[in-house]
Amino acid sequence: MSAENTTERPVPRSVLIAGAGDVGTRLAHRLLAKGRKVFALRRGEAAGGDGIVWLRGDVTRPGTLSGLPAVDAVVFSPTADARDEASYRAVFVDGLRHLLDVLPVPPQRTLFVSSSAVYGEHGGGWVDEDTPPDPPGFNGRVLLEAERSLAALPVGGVSLRLAGLYGPGRTQLFDRLREGKAAVPRGREVYANRIHVDDAAAALAFLLELPAPEAVYVGVDDTPLPIDVLYDHLARLTGAPLPPDGPGPAGIGNKRLSNARLRAAGFRCAWPDAREGYAALLDSHPEG
Repeated sequence: MSAENTTERPVPRSVLIAGAGDVGTRLAHRLLAKGRKVFALRRGEAAGGDGIVWLRGDVTRPGTLSGLPAVDAVVFSPTADARDEASYRAVFVDGLRHLLDVLPVPPQRTLFVSSSAVYGEHGGGWVDEDTPPDPPGFNGRVLLEAERSLAALPVGGVSLRLAGLYGPGRTQLFDRLREGKAAVPRGREVYANRIHVDDAAAALAFLLELPAPEAVYVGVDDTPLPIDVLYDHLARLTGAPLPPDGPGPAGIGNKRLSNARLRAAGFRCAWPDAREGYAALLDSHPEG
């Protein structure tokens, strides 16, 4: 546990969400329901009228960040413009520094939305916050650098390493199964790690108010599943053919992510098993 996280802090009354995409916007509405003042920073325009105070700015361009409000907490969850190392570094490392530099006062807590991409190959073994990171790709390396930069600052830094997201609007897997474009490594115990977008938002809201949090948490559901087990289940739900045997996903490593630390802190997923979460998604959006 870092020194910055050993002291209990009051519940944040005002929160700035930098990069309010899908998860960030879901988080914003959760916080509004709790009576929090929520500011959301985006590069583009926002519709407004939803109780969120929308701000426009680009964390890669410090000159666009003038006049940001003083807030109790920050959630840093932007996305990069392109999938290359320079874009990732500009957003996650430099952008985080730019944002924290221009805030009128240091936040009491700063949540960084990181990724399980910081881990490497573990042969299907269990992985948690104490597992040494070994990112196989530039994305994981940059995110790990940002995590470490945050941990060194006096801003109550906490990183949440999210697994693969699914939920409303994220239906590409259904399409690939129906079109016969998904293959799975059959019988080889290659694992999928997932978390529903609503559970990801709920975990962030939980960590904002958790007294004396640890510096790092893994954000994943309770049930890592072999990819062939998950995909076969979804194929049956959608009436698609079972996917053929093929290689596992490249560049992410085979592992089973553990959410034991989050659970020990008191957090519970609404969708602890992705099979149930995907089934509910199909029930609410039968067309996928």
